[in-house]
Amino acid sequence: MSMKDDAGSKIHLTQQVDMAAQVASGMAYLESQNYIHRDLAARNVLVGEHNIYKVADFGLARVFKVENEDIYEAKHEIKLPVKWTAPEAIRTNKFSIKSDVWSFGILLYEIITYGKMPYSGMTGAQVIQMLGQNYRLPQPSNCPLQFYNIMLECWNAEPKDRPTFETLHWKFEDYFVTDSSYSDTNNFL
Repeated sequence: MSMKDDAGSKIHLTQQVDMAAQVASGMAYLESQNYIHRDLAARNVLVGEHNIYKVADFGLARVFKVENEDIYEAKHEIKLPVKWTAPEAIRTNKFSIKSDVWSFGILLYEIITYGKMPYSGMTGAQVIQMLGQNYRLPQPSNCPLQFYNIMLECWNAEPKDRPTFETLHWKFEDYFVTDSSYSDTNNFL
């Protein structure tokens, strides 16, 4: 079953943070092995027994360390999942691990909203136009500020300023340790 198929039944903030930590850990491994996923989204995260989450669907994945480059240039005929794709990848058709970090931020939106479609009601062309004007998805009503701030870090306009997956993994592993407003987040449990 994919994460999206659960429809949010009985999933609490602690489980959502655990999902994020596990996916970030899997992506940190891919990053360490010089892979770019290029299609990171809830539809490509499998849920196993005991709430083990696995990144799946490597149809668009590519090795990126070729001749000391950290960018993969896609063929123009490839269709992109625009709502999950980083603006620089949309503009140039060039992907990096930092474009996967952008997608991870969109995945976080899916996690915290129980699988809602990002940019709901907007066409791909509208999303591209809005991103060009520095639009970012708004903070969902049930989303703690600490969680949303991590999403915003993933959506930094400058790819080099986005966190690594290792950093993201530890932010979620330590989420409740570093969250001074944990008592406030109990409302979301």
